[in-house]
Amino acid sequence: MNPFWNSDEKRLRALLRIGLQLLLFLLFALGLVFIMSDLLLPLIPENSPLVQIQIRSNFLFGELTSPLIALGATLLSMFLAGRFLDRRPFRDFGFHRGQGWWKDFFIGLGIGALVMAMIFLVEMTLGWVRVTGFFTPKSGNPFWLGVVVDLVTFICVGVYEEMLFRGYIQRNLMEGLNLRWLTPRTAVILATILTSIIFSILHLMNPGASLMSFLNIFLAGIFLSLGFILTGELALPIGLHIAWNFFQGAVFGFPVSGVSAVSPFISIEQVDSGWMTGGVFGPEAGGIGILAMLLGAALILLWVKKSRGSIRLWEELAVYQPSNRETKTPPVPLEQI
Repeated sequence: MNPFWNSDEKRLRALLRIGLQLLLFLLFALGLVFIMSDLLLPLIPENSPLVQIQIRSNFLFGELTSPLIALGATLLSMFLAGRFLDRRPFRDFGFHRGQGWWKDFFIGLGIGALVMAMIFLVEMTLGWVRVTGFFTPKSGNPFWLGVVVDLVTFICVGVYEEMLFRGYIQRNLMEGLNLRWLTPRTAVILATILTSIIFSILHLMNPGASLMSFLNIFLAGIFLSLGFILTGELALPIGLHIAWNFFQGAVFGFPVSGVSAVSPFISIEQVDSGWMTGGVFGPEAGGIGILAMLLGAALILLWVKKSRGSIRLWEELAVYQPSNRETKTPPVPLEQI
């Protein structure tokens, strides 16, 4: 057996595909940094109104550069990797868009907003947080500008993290683990666990990270994967991720994995920084975050049951099916292969 090439699928093996896609991501990110900092920024006139409100020097450009570059690098690298490494069209990463896809997306937004509102209400009721103000930007810039920055940032993060971790890494791990001695179901479960571990490890670099935050982010990876492995699409995870982060940071003023929003609608002070609240890392490192994820998972199961008629693992994610580029439908269910 060739350790680098899968002769049956006529493509590189999973770990090599993942490694090369990540290399493409880094190369595109570096290229976009050069374009934005060395080519586009000098084009802004020195007397521009943008400069006068400190956007050019230290705010809008600085705040938005990272998420926009990461999103652009993700889109470019996954498009090329899909075409030349995975041998599949881009939509097979979880974007068989249609009426059902957008319904899932908005349901994901609703679940993320609802569970974060629950966290805020519980912490307020129990006296774990207190409100210190409303519509107060932390940057000294106009409130509306901070809201735009927060919204764009959380949209970008929700999209590119789900595309990278669930759409590409997890999908390829599923196919790579679909070995002769493992069933597709086992491959889906193992890939979900491995991807969530990687997801959690990378969050250890965030401010205030701890053993508790590592465990919770691992569970968050499982939670975000749930919509993917039950529908075969990224609509639910992307909607959930965007709303979870935006409502957590920009609406209710909690730290988002240790990072504060620029212009929260509600400014809060954490009165109790114990293990239930997550302290400076935010609810994602607390027991309250685990309860919220359990509630969110139950809501996802209810929606999948209502919209699909049944709940099952999308095992065909682990079975490579060369796609006709003219076909805009999801992969064929295993029972029909």
